[in-house]
Amino acid sequence: MNAQVVEALIEKLKALPPERRAEVEDFIDFLHNRESDQHLARSAAQVSEPAFKAVWDNSDDAEYDRL
Repeated sequence: MNAQVVEALIEKLKALPPERRAEVEDFIDFLHNRESDQHLARSAAQVSEPAFKAVWDNSDDAEYDRL
C-alpha cells in the first residue's frame, strides 16, 4: 500500500467521530481474526491430510469416488 493511500485512510479516520473510529477498529480486528482463523483451518487441513489418506483412499470407498 503506497503512502498516499495510507495518508488518505488516516485522514478519513480522523474525520470520523470517536465512536465510529471504534467501530472501524473493531472491524479491522475482525478482519485480522478471520484471516488468522482461515490460515489455522488451512494449516490444520494440510497437516491432517496424511493421517486421513488411508481413510480417504481405499478400495471400499472407490465406488463412492466414481459418483
